[in-house]
Amino acid sequence: MRSRIFRPLIVTVLIVGVVLPVTATELFRWVAPPVTPFMLARAVFGGAPMEQHWIGLRSISPSLTRAVIAAEDARFLQHHGFDWTELESALRDGQRGHRLRGASTISMQCARTLFLWPGRGVVRKGIEAYLTLFLELLWTKARILEVYLNVVEWGDGIYGCEAAARHAFGVSCAALDAEQAARLVAILPNPKRWSASQPSRYVDRRASIIQRRMSEVAIPRTGTP
Repeated sequence: MRSRIFRPLIVTVLIVGVVLPVTATELFRWVAPPVTPFMLARAVFGGAPMEQHWIGLRSISPSLTRAVIAAEDARFLQHHGFDWTELESALRDGQRGHRLRGASTISMQCARTLFLWPGRGVVRKGIEAYLTLFLELLWTKARILEVYLNVVEWGDGIYGCEAAARHAFGVSCAALDAEQAARLVAILPNPKRWSASQPSRYVDRRASIIQRRMSEVAIPRTGTP
């Protein structure tokens, strides 16, 4: 009797928890994701029309790849999805009474943006961490960065670095210089509020810091996903 109850449950858990994530992750290792749950949710609930132009990592300005690593995840090439050093630092800051800051890596942000819905919560964070394991296992760092830069939100209805570069500066992503790249990355924490083309003093200061750090980071080699 118990086997009749638990067997379908185990099969369901394996399909939902393992087979579907592996299948989707392996598919998007080779195929550009046409849309994400995040994009659909934004469009359904009153967002602007979607603008996205997929480009390969080779066509993305090296200045932008350096800027996003410098600002979002300096140890991107060293960790396996989770930056425990940054996480410990964030927890210490929280214990000292400082404002709690995130410690998400680019891998985690890619998993969240590609597979999950807008919002917050412990459950969503747990799913994000779980999906990050599959990205790190099945993809190269170059592919993680490529997908992230093509699906991340860069403004109301603006997704990916190519649309962002055209919208902000009227140039292709490949033509971005170091200052433009730093400005684009500077607004990523709140792209609906901040502007890369008309930066506030805060965005300008943040972009300057990012630009100084860009020379200190390495970027992944392009190649097999």
